[in-house]
Amino acid sequence: MKICIDPGHPSEVGEGTRGKKLTEMRAAWLVSKRLEAILKATGHEVKLTKSSEKEFVKNRKRAELANAFGADLLVRLHCDSEGGTGFWTYFPDRQGTDSTGKRGPSASVIVACKERAPKFHAALAAGLKGALRDNGCLPDIRTAVGSKQGALTGSIWSQVPVVLVEMCVLSNAKDEAFLVSEKGQDQMARALAAGVAAACG
Repeated sequence: MKICIDPGHPSEVGEGTRGKKLTEMRAAWLVSKRLEAILKATGHEVKLTKSSEKEFVKNRKRAELANAFGADLLVRLHCDSEGGTGFWTYFPDRQGTDSTGKRGPSASVIVACKERAPKFHAALAAGLKGALRDNGCLPDIRTAVGSKQGALTGSIWSQVPVVLVEMCVLSNAKDEAFLVSEKGQDQMARALAAGVAAACG
């Protein structure tokens, strides 16, 4: 399988959120590199949407890189900053329109996302059980940007199945402590890899 990993930020919406010890950009990069190694070791072909932690890539371009790669799944990694705790998986369940007037994703991508996202999330949740709270598998429209556009920008431009994972809430001390630790990063990466296997199996 071809898996595209998208370590969130920096993009046109900034460098992301930050906790007291960890930035969203750093967390996404560290987990992405661990996930890349795990997926390659299990026979997947893997592409990252950027080559270094601080490389600036717009969300449209991130989707276009996954499209050109012909990914079987695009996995976008982020961290939340709002109140609460735990992790979420988001996916497009309808077409959206971004600020350029672009509509997407296609009906076939939406069908694939509706099928794969719940399988991905169930395996992710099993891998993180007891470590972080499971907040569910939800449509893009439940996010701030998705509620305005109908879908996230990265979903609108994606021509391949896509999920976005909010790995934790960095403003929550317990969540941040989990993802700061190498043990936590490894558990997250392995749970994500299990999600990929479940979604693409």
